[in-house]
Amino acid sequence: MVGETGSGKTTQIPQFVAYSDLPHTKGKLVACTQPRRVAAMSVAKRVADEMDVQLGRHVGYSIRFEDMTEPGTTFLKYMTDGMLLREAMNDPNLERYSTIILDEAHERTLATDILMGLLKDLAKRRSDLKIIVMSATLDALKFQKYFGLTAGAPAPLFKVPGRTHPVEVFYTQEPEPDYVEAAIRTVLMIHRAEEPGDVLLFLTGEEEIEDACRKIKLEADDLVNQDSDSVGPLVCIPLYSSLPPQQQQRIFDPAPTPRTPDGVPGRKVVVSTNIAETSLTIDGIVYVVDPGFSKQKVYNPRIRVESLLVSPISKASAQQRAGRAGSVFMRKIQASIDWLQDLVRFDYVDVPADAAKALVDKTRCSCAMYTKSFTCNNESVVHLCHRVLEMKCN
Repeated sequence: MVGETGSGKTTQIPQFVAYSDLPHTKGKLVACTQPRRVAAMSVAKRVADEMDVQLGRHVGYSIRFEDMTEPGTTFLKYMTDGMLLREAMNDPNLERYSTIILDEAHERTLATDILMGLLKDLAKRRSDLKIIVMSATLDALKFQKYFGLTAGAPAPLFKVPGRTHPVEVFYTQEPEPDYVEAAIRTVLMIHRAEEPGDVLLFLTGEEEIEDACRKIKLEADDLVNQDSDSVGPLVCIPLYSSLPPQQQQRIFDPAPTPRTPDGVPGRKVVVSTNIAETSLTIDGIVYVVDPGFSKQKVYNPRIRVESLLVSPISKASAQQRAGRAGSVFMRKIQASIDWLQDLVRFDYVDVPADAAKALVDKTRCSCAMYTKSFTCNNESVVHLCHRVLEMKCN
């Protein structure tokens, strides 16, 4: 299923499936995987509120070190792809589930890719199992062919239009030697000169984010002190995976109120890693500042370990970041690097069209350890590896 950002894929489709399939009457669950923990938690809370049920009972989530579900009661479970993969190690047939939804499939994480190979084989053993693959930026034809039951019968495709609004994209005229400083300047320029609306800034890691928040806050306070009549208050909120869940939820708080009844409205700035790319629609976001980088795990053959490397984002990620503007207002994207224009409009040779190379970039050892963890013989492991790599070569 392919749907525009903000169309309700992550929150509505699992509810439709749960009400249609009624898995609890058969003692089963509907699972919806997310690539990131914060997405699984926030979406589960949102869906529980929409269904008017208590989080952790009928609707819950499962992430590493935290299981917010109730056995025998929960029928809709949001979980990270890694948690579902661990369950598959103990139960290869995933008997607990009547429907499995792989959300944000374009991310192509190692766990999601292995799950695709497992589910393709599982569909042949369990005719009752329903599999849904969802994304906003997906090469649908490739997945249709892969999950088709026969060579001439690809899996059906369902497209959902979103509430798209015009997007204005601006680029820097020259390459920026320091993309962090350029992004901070852009945020402050928006706060000083643009119409009301919150800002989402993408950076690569915790240290960058905390440093940027501190600088933005100091500069914004100076602007308010110099000209309080034309510049409103600003609050800067960091967002990264190691932040406690309670602090992560601050991104949904409203912008600060004007200092005076007739004063200039306040503005909220969310400075985030790429965890805000998917499954999170922050109301009020009008401006997106995207330097075009993220930290990615890359295998270093010299030292034989994986390390985090600041790398250009993929085209799919660039499109996802554009969609984070909320799908509610007319949107503006400030791109802090000039090559992002080539990335979006043309085939930029150094930037992957999507994150399909993730499995290849991973150490073979990690992939082998995952597949070897399943209760199967060596021949099955080799067969599974070929299945997972099949899409990489197409």
